[in-house]
Amino acid sequence: MTVITFENARLIDPDAGTDAPGMLVVRGGVIVQVNGPRPATGERLDCGGLPLAPGIVDLGVKVGEPGERHKEGFRSAGRAAAAGGVTTIVTRPDTAPALDTPEALVFLRSRARDRCGVNVAPMAALTKGREGREMTEIGFLRDAGAVAFTDCDRVAEDTRVLSRALSYAGSLGALTVAHVQEPILSAGAAATSGAFATLRGLPGVSPMAERMGLERLIALAEMTGAPVHADQITCRAALPALRRAKGGGADLTAGTSIHHLCLNALDVGPWRTFFKVKPPLRPEEDRVAVVEALLDGTIDVLSSWHTPQDEESKRLPFEAAASGAVGLQTLLPAALRLHHEGLADLPALFRAMSLNPARRLGLAGGRLAEGAPADLTLFDPDAPWRLDRWTLLSKSKNTPFDGALLQGRVLGTWVGGARVWPEPERPA
Repeated sequence: MTVITFENARLIDPDAGTDAPGMLVVRGGVIVQVNGPRPATGERLDCGGLPLAPGIVDLGVKVGEPGERHKEGFRSAGRAAAAGGVTTIVTRPDTAPALDTPEALVFLRSRARDRCGVNVAPMAALTKGREGREMTEIGFLRDAGAVAFTDCDRVAEDTRVLSRALSYAGSLGALTVAHVQEPILSAGAAATSGAFATLRGLPGVSPMAERMGLERLIALAEMTGAPVHADQITCRAALPALRRAKGGGADLTAGTSIHHLCLNALDVGPWRTFFKVKPPLRPEEDRVAVVEALLDGTIDVLSSWHTPQDEESKRLPFEAAASGAVGLQTLLPAALRLHHEGLADLPALFRAMSLNPARRLGLAGGRLAEGAPADLTLFDPDAPWRLDRWTLLSKSKNTPFDGALLQGRVLGTWVGGARVWPEPERPA
């Protein structure tokens, strides 16, 4: 078996909460030694004193297979992920058609295995067609490899259907990932309600729609005892309910997206559609509250919520444009803003981006420990660069960070001990 020694590294261990010089030995795709004597044989890689961390586990990645390969395919998503230090993408089932049968899931996993250079952990639909009327074959889908169940941004209006689905999923120990927006109140919204949305003439939704959706989810989680993850908490109005539920013993975790962590409603400016995401960007006081909630552990997971949209979907009037932004390559450098501002150390960031999502989904990654998979990323946290969206490896280029000055570059990514970034040279 190939032995690789990562020496002269700055080991970022989110589980232990440490950031210290050290060495890592990998054999057969697994970490077999942390520090200690150097092996006499094998390949040696000098990390130059730079951070070596567990690869990012990105929860909530949209890949357009099947149905929308022109927006993103497994090959392009895998390349973008590797370039961004992401070693596992947890994919969403909002495909065309929805990923709601075991047969479709088996096909998708086969495509991912053949084409994607990183690990793929698929989520399946909670209800058939993501229509909120009839639950899917949750047990069979779980047997076929689904790591969680979600209807993504289609929130079931029928609470009875949702409660039955949660109860059944919970009886199997399956995780449900839920979008916490009150569906009627938020329908058709393009911005957060307030003076800015009014001045721009945009249909808005109150942040209370998020609180209402979360309160319903909490009540159902307490009633059914099911494990639940609220996918995107974006406003301060939702945080007291979240803290109360977690303190009360509900099996509840929560996440947020990098775009809601770094941007606010004013960034929309003159109707820039690359800044149209779902939920819509919030006022600055909400953004600051979400940052604080991530840092104190109220919010567990930070993800890109990668949503590729083609040019035709975005070059429309703001209200008509598709929602979403790509984020696989920008998640890490954007998150490093918190580090450079002195708000978060590197172990805390990787706890939210790697360890916590892996633990919640029952995956083996997210750790630098003996026996853990050698899914690793080496990066320079101080390297400055300006983003040109046309250099992104995703098929779609809809990033709100186009032209932004970022700090932090991925220098190497390994999945199961095999280097996937920079991409190995192909034979001529």
